[in-house]
Amino acid sequence: MDMTTQLKNNLISRIKSSKDLNFLKAVQTIFDSSEQSLFQLSPEQEDSIEKGREEIKNGESIENDLLIVKMKEWLTKK
Repeated sequence: MDMTTQLKNNLISRIKSSKDLNFLKAVQTIFDSSEQSLFQLSPEQEDSIEKGREEIKNGESIENDLLIVKMKEWLTKK
């Protein structure tokens, strides 16, 4: 039996035998949160991400190191 199957069987057994309501609720919360997406993006955020991906695809981007240099130059002029 592989480790994953062994762990699942152990967890199932412990959950079945538990009478601790708080523990069972905590397990339920873990399962619920793992089934939801980590981030809920607004339509505006999704559009902004898509625009950024298009800019990268079209070569309209700058390397991070170069950007930092340019920002430092800009900040010293202020």
